[in-house]
Amino acid sequence: MVLDRRTVLRGGLLTGGGAVLGLLYGGGTASAAPAGPAAPALLRARPRLTHGVQSGDVTAHEAVVWARSDRPARMLVEVGRRPDLRDARTVRGPLLTPDTDLTGKTLLRGLPAGEQLHYRVTLADPDRHALLSEPVAGRLRTAPRTREDISFVWSGDLAGQGWGINPDVGGYRIFNAMAATDPDFFLCSGDYVYADGPLAETVTLPDGRTWRNIVTAEKTKVAETLAEYRGQFRYNLQDAALRAFNARVPMIYQWDDHEVTNNWYPGEILDLPQYTEKRVDVLAARARRATFEYMPIRGGRVYRRLSYGPLLDVFVLDMRTYRDRNGANDSPTQRDGILGAEQAAWLKRELRASRAVWKVIASDMPLGLVVPDGTAFEAVAQGDDGAPLGREREIADLLSYARRHNVRNMVWLTADVHYTAAHYYDPSKAAFTDFDPFWEFVSGPLNAGAFGPNALENTFGPQLKFQKVPPRANTSPAEGYQFFGQVDIDGASAALTVHLRDLDGKSLYTVTLNPRR
Repeated sequence: MVLDRRTVLRGGLLTGGGAVLGLLYGGGTASAAPAGPAAPALLRARPRLTHGVQSGDVTAHEAVVWARSDRPARMLVEVGRRPDLRDARTVRGPLLTPDTDLTGKTLLRGLPAGEQLHYRVTLADPDRHALLSEPVAGRLRTAPRTREDISFVWSGDLAGQGWGINPDVGGYRIFNAMAATDPDFFLCSGDYVYADGPLAETVTLPDGRTWRNIVTAEKTKVAETLAEYRGQFRYNLQDAALRAFNARVPMIYQWDDHEVTNNWYPGEILDLPQYTEKRVDVLAARARRATFEYMPIRGGRVYRRLSYGPLLDVFVLDMRTYRDRNGANDSPTQRDGILGAEQAAWLKRELRASRAVWKVIASDMPLGLVVPDGTAFEAVAQGDDGAPLGREREIADLLSYARRHNVRNMVWLTADVHYTAAHYYDPSKAAFTDFDPFWEFVSGPLNAGAFGPNALENTFGPQLKFQKVPPRANTSPAEGYQFFGQVDIDGASAALTVHLRDLDGKSLYTVTLNPRR
């Protein structure tokens, strides 16, 4: 059996208007440490922002802003065009309480389209309103209403396979490289936390060096309780590079398996000694609650469509919540299995309704790569190279529907397999031919073990155009092999260019796609 990462792992929003807040301390910075020495006695009664700020699900006129307090407090958000926020209006957000682990999200409405905006979060004591926290600042760009240049980055897989925050190598430094591209947003392709990935303080590398992890109590075991799942997110937000990135770049978030446990599916009963709670449905409910508390996601479900002007719609999929059990994946009559009937119908309806030139499908798993789960299969493909079977039948139906209804210019973006690749799906070389050609791009991990390559299967005719893989399974981030992708859409021509980039931002592969009319 090929050693892959799964083998290793198996063993309430209130809005309002008002004047600019009177700030007691001046501008805060997004990279301020979330924990530190005890504050002076004068400040101890004041609330404090513990893990920076984040924004997400930004559209032309709305955005979500997230923050966390160290005690119950009212969240207040100023937003304006000027960096000094002298033109700002104030939005009164929710009361942050222990019921949500002191996290909260404020919905900003009525924003101007296609502009860079600045925001600042301050916490107010719920009883003594004059007691305000030191503010923390951020920025975001709203989606355009006209044909303008768009740029974004994507990747996934953070703190997996034993590789956590290592200050000796700059922590999660790939976020510095992504920030350097100055993207409009970050598409997180899942596995943003590894709730099933305990960390050791030190790991000996193949060359004899020592990898040193920051370790918290929640990262010493697999997550099972709600508190332990919450701790997975707090762990990652200790990293200064990540917090600085969050304050600068809005996120579109989707989850995959490791937010809960490796390769999970609904109804699964675990046979793993490290878990005392064996019911995956119980674990998934706790993980889902923590995820929606800590991610700047709007609404109550993962799958959704985000419009980014006339050139781009992003369709975020959820390939976890509605899937069937992992098995042989070879049924000749199966109707669904990876998206579920309700989500598949939604996706067809939204794709057909979209008037954007490009339809980016944010898929937390690849389509044509064979991803094993022991003797079962984890993703869509099962490797037989023939007519669609099992979960492939659901994807075949979707692709055929898109062709019949002239849904043009779909591009699939994913992570999951811990290397980077470009695949061109060609019906002339496929076992199943009733679809229009499309591209799939794979990029990751952000900070996790590198693996690969996975085998491609020919049902949908994927042609390997590029891949970059590590020299061995579970190659550490110290050796590189951490990747992200960048998408640029030209406002004038509508051409879409993809760069696959490494840990330092170097472009490894580039292709420009012209839209089909």
